[in-house]
Amino acid sequence: MAVLTRSLFAAVLAALSVAVIMPAAPALAQDISVDAILNDPQAPVGGNLKGDVTIVAFLDYNCPFCKKSAPDLEKLVKADGRIRLVYKDWPILTPASIHGAQLALAAKRQGKYEQVHHALMAIPGMRISKEKMTEAVQRSGVDMERLNADLKQHGAEIQELIQRNLDQADALGLTGTPVYLIGPFKASGALTYEQFRKAVADARAQGKQ
Repeated sequence: MAVLTRSLFAAVLAALSVAVIMPAAPALAQDISVDAILNDPQAPVGGNLKGDVTIVAFLDYNCPFCKKSAPDLEKLVKADGRIRLVYKDWPILTPASIHGAQLALAAKRQGKYEQVHHALMAIPGMRISKEKMTEAVQRSGVDMERLNADLKQHGAEIQELIQRNLDQADALGLTGTPVYLIGPFKASGALTYEQFRKAVADARAQGKQ
Protein backbone atom coordinates (compact mmCIF):
# COMPACT_ATOMS: atom_id res chain seq x y z
CA MET A 1 0.00 0.00 0.00
CA ALA A 2 1.41 3.39 -0.99
CA VAL A 3 2.06 5.92 1.72
CA LEU A 4 2.62 9.62 1.04
CA THR A 5 4.00 11.76 3.84
CA ARG A 6 5.89 14.93 4.49
CA SER A 7 9.48 13.77 4.64
CA LEU A 8 12.62 14.63 6.53
CA PHE A 9 13.74 15.70 3.07
CA ALA A 10 11.05 18.41 3.12
CA ALA A 11 12.52 20.05 6.21
CA VAL A 12 15.90 20.08 4.55
CA LEU A 13 14.50 21.59 1.37
CA ALA A 14 13.03 24.42 3.42
CA ALA A 15 16.52 25.70 4.21
CA LEU A 16 18.71 24.64 1.33
CA SER A 17 21.47 27.15 2.00
CA VAL A 18 22.35 25.76 5.40
CA ALA A 19 20.64 22.43 5.75
CA VAL A 20 22.46 19.16 6.02
CA ILE A 21 20.83 15.80 6.59
CA MET A 22 22.54 14.38 9.61
CA PRO A 23 23.68 10.74 9.47
CA ALA A 24 21.06 8.25 10.54
CA ALA A 25 23.72 5.96 11.97
CA PRO A 26 27.29 6.36 13.25
CA ALA A 27 28.52 4.31 10.29
CA LEU A 28 27.93 7.22 7.91
CA ALA A 29 31.26 8.81 7.09
CA GLN A 30 29.91 12.26 6.34
CA ASP A 31 26.82 14.43 6.32
CA ILE A 32 24.75 14.21 3.15
CA SER A 33 23.43 17.38 1.58
CA VAL A 34 20.27 17.92 -0.41
CA ASP A 35 22.41 18.86 -3.40
CA ALA A 36 24.18 15.51 -3.19
CA ILE A 37 20.83 13.74 -3.36
CA LEU A 38 19.34 15.86 -6.14
CA ASN A 39 22.39 16.57 -8.27
CA ASP A 40 24.94 13.77 -8.07
CA PRO A 41 26.70 14.22 -11.44
CA GLN A 42 27.01 10.44 -11.86
CA ALA A 43 23.35 9.63 -11.13
CA PRO A 44 21.20 8.86 -14.18
CA VAL A 45 18.54 11.50 -14.88
CA GLY A 46 15.49 11.17 -17.11
CA GLY A 47 12.51 13.26 -18.08
CA ASN A 48 12.86 17.02 -18.39
CA LEU A 49 16.28 18.04 -17.10
CA LYS A 50 14.85 21.49 -16.34
CA GLY A 51 11.58 20.24 -14.91
CA ASP A 52 9.77 22.11 -12.16
CA VAL A 53 9.33 18.99 -9.99
CA THR A 54 12.02 16.43 -9.25
CA ILE A 55 11.25 12.83 -8.40
CA VAL A 56 14.11 10.91 -6.79
CA ALA A 57 13.45 7.17 -7.12
CA PHE A 58 15.23 4.68 -4.85
CA LEU A 59 14.83 1.31 -6.56
CA ASP A 60 16.01 -2.32 -6.63
CA TYR A 61 15.74 -4.57 -9.69
CA ASN A 62 14.50 -7.45 -7.53
CA CYS A 63 11.72 -5.40 -5.95
CA PRO A 64 8.26 -6.45 -7.20
CA PHE A 65 6.71 -3.18 -6.00
CA CYS A 66 9.30 -1.18 -7.95
CA LYS A 67 8.41 -3.22 -11.04
CA LYS A 68 4.70 -2.68 -10.49
CA SER A 69 5.10 1.10 -10.30
CA ALA A 70 7.71 1.49 -13.04
CA PRO A 71 5.33 1.65 -16.04
CA ASP A 72 3.06 4.20 -14.35
CA LEU A 73 6.04 6.37 -13.37
CA GLU A 74 7.41 6.23 -16.90
CA LYS A 75 3.98 7.03 -18.34
CA LEU A 76 3.55 10.07 -16.08
CA VAL A 77 7.02 11.45 -16.79
CA LYS A 78 6.30 11.30 -20.52
CA ALA A 79 2.74 12.64 -20.27
CA ASP A 80 3.55 15.46 -17.89
CA GLY A 81 6.65 16.77 -19.65
CA ARG A 82 7.85 18.84 -16.68
CA ILE A 83 9.21 16.17 -14.33
CA ARG A 84 12.90 15.60 -13.70
CA LEU A 85 13.48 11.99 -12.68
CA VAL A 86 16.62 11.05 -10.74
CA TYR A 87 17.34 7.34 -10.55
CA LYS A 88 18.96 5.99 -7.38
CA ASP A 89 20.04 2.40 -7.84
CA TRP A 90 19.65 1.06 -4.31
CA PRO A 91 20.41 -2.69 -4.48
CA ILE A 92 19.51 -4.01 -1.04
CA LEU A 93 17.51 -7.18 -1.65
CA THR A 94 19.90 -9.74 -3.15
CA PRO A 95 23.47 -9.97 -4.49
CA ALA A 96 21.94 -10.15 -7.97
CA SER A 97 20.39 -6.73 -7.34
CA ILE A 98 23.91 -5.29 -7.19
CA HIS A 99 24.71 -6.96 -10.51
CA GLY A 100 21.64 -5.38 -12.10
CA ALA A 101 22.55 -1.94 -10.80
CA GLN A 102 26.08 -2.32 -12.13
CA LEU A 103 24.81 -3.29 -15.57
CA ALA A 104 22.41 -0.36 -15.74
CA LEU A 105 24.99 2.16 -14.56
CA ALA A 106 27.58 0.81 -16.99
CA ALA A 107 25.04 1.25 -19.79
CA LYS A 108 24.81 4.93 -18.84
CA ARG A 109 28.28 5.31 -20.34
CA GLN A 110 26.77 4.70 -23.79
CA GLY A 111 23.68 6.78 -23.10
CA LYS A 112 21.41 3.77 -22.57
CA TYR A 113 20.77 3.67 -18.84
CA GLU A 114 16.99 3.98 -19.21
CA GLN A 115 16.92 1.34 -21.94
CA VAL A 116 18.59 -1.16 -19.60
CA HIS A 117 16.65 0.07 -16.58
CA HIS A 118 13.33 -0.63 -18.29
CA ALA A 119 14.55 -4.04 -19.51
CA LEU A 120 15.49 -5.05 -15.97
CA MET A 121 12.26 -3.70 -14.48
CA ALA A 122 10.29 -5.69 -17.05
CA ILE A 123 11.60 -9.05 -15.79
CA PRO A 124 8.65 -10.61 -13.94
CA GLY A 125 8.97 -11.96 -10.42
CA MET A 126 11.52 -11.47 -7.69
CA ARG A 127 14.88 -12.97 -6.72
CA ILE A 128 15.93 -12.72 -10.36
CA SER A 129 19.34 -14.28 -10.97
CA LYS A 130 22.38 -12.51 -12.36
CA GLU A 131 22.14 -14.67 -15.46
CA LYS A 132 18.55 -13.65 -16.21
CA MET A 133 19.44 -10.00 -15.70
CA THR A 134 22.35 -10.26 -18.10
CA GLU A 135 20.12 -11.97 -20.69
CA ALA A 136 17.53 -9.19 -20.40
CA VAL A 137 20.21 -6.55 -20.89
CA GLN A 138 21.55 -8.40 -23.94
CA ARG A 139 18.06 -8.42 -25.47
CA SER A 140 17.65 -4.69 -24.80
CA GLY A 141 19.91 -3.86 -27.72
CA VAL A 142 22.83 -2.25 -25.93
CA ASP A 143 26.40 -2.76 -27.07
CA MET A 144 27.39 -5.53 -24.66
CA GLU A 145 31.06 -5.44 -25.63
CA ARG A 146 31.22 -1.78 -24.73
CA LEU A 147 29.11 -2.29 -21.60
CA ASN A 148 31.47 -4.96 -20.31
CA ALA A 149 34.48 -2.79 -21.13
CA ASP A 150 32.91 0.18 -19.31
CA LEU A 151 32.05 -2.01 -16.36
CA LYS A 152 35.65 -3.17 -16.16
CA GLN A 153 37.16 0.27 -16.66
CA HIS A 154 34.72 2.24 -14.49
CA GLY A 155 33.72 -0.44 -12.00
CA ALA A 156 35.16 1.44 -9.03
CA GLU A 157 33.27 4.63 -9.93
CA ILE A 158 30.06 2.69 -10.39
CA GLN A 159 30.46 1.03 -7.00
CA GLU A 160 31.19 4.41 -5.40
CA LEU A 161 27.91 5.75 -6.82
CA ILE A 162 26.00 2.75 -5.50
CA GLN A 163 27.58 3.32 -2.08
CA ARG A 164 26.59 6.99 -2.16
CA ASN A 165 23.02 5.93 -2.88
CA LEU A 166 23.13 3.51 0.05
CA ASP A 167 24.48 6.22 2.34
CA GLN A 168 21.82 8.69 1.21
CA ALA A 169 19.07 6.16 1.84
CA ASP A 170 20.46 5.54 5.32
CA ALA A 171 20.67 9.27 6.02
CA LEU A 172 17.03 9.68 5.00
CA GLY A 173 15.99 6.77 7.19
CA LEU A 174 14.68 4.70 4.28
CA THR A 175 13.95 1.08 5.12
CA GLY A 176 12.75 -0.60 1.92
CA THR A 177 12.13 -0.22 -1.78
CA PRO A 178 10.63 1.56 -3.52
CA VAL A 179 10.82 5.09 -2.13
CA TYR A 180 10.05 8.20 -4.16
CA LEU A 181 10.97 11.71 -3.05
CA ILE A 182 8.48 13.87 -4.92
CA GLY A 183 9.25 17.52 -4.25
CA PRO A 184 8.80 17.86 -0.48
CA PHE A 185 7.00 14.54 -0.10
CA LYS A 186 8.14 10.99 0.49
CA ALA A 187 6.10 8.18 -1.02
CA SER A 188 6.71 4.52 -0.28
CA GLY A 189 5.15 1.45 -1.83
CA ALA A 190 3.75 0.64 -5.25
CA LEU A 191 2.24 3.91 -6.47
CA THR A 192 -0.28 4.01 -9.27
CA TYR A 193 -0.33 6.52 -12.10
CA GLU A 194 -2.99 8.55 -10.32
CA GLN A 195 -1.06 8.55 -7.05
CA PHE A 196 2.08 9.75 -8.83
CA ARG A 197 0.07 12.41 -10.65
CA LYS A 198 -1.53 13.70 -7.47
CA ALA A 199 1.77 13.76 -5.59
CA VAL A 200 3.35 15.81 -8.39
CA ALA A 201 0.36 18.20 -8.38
CA ASP A 202 0.66 18.57 -4.61
CA ALA A 203 4.39 19.24 -4.92
CA ARG A 204 3.74 21.97 -7.49
CA ALA A 205 1.07 23.52 -5.30
CA GLN A 206 3.44 23.43 -2.32
CA GLY A 207 6.12 25.18 -4.39
CA LYS A 208 3.75 28.07 -5.18
CA GLN A 209 2.97 28.83 -1.55
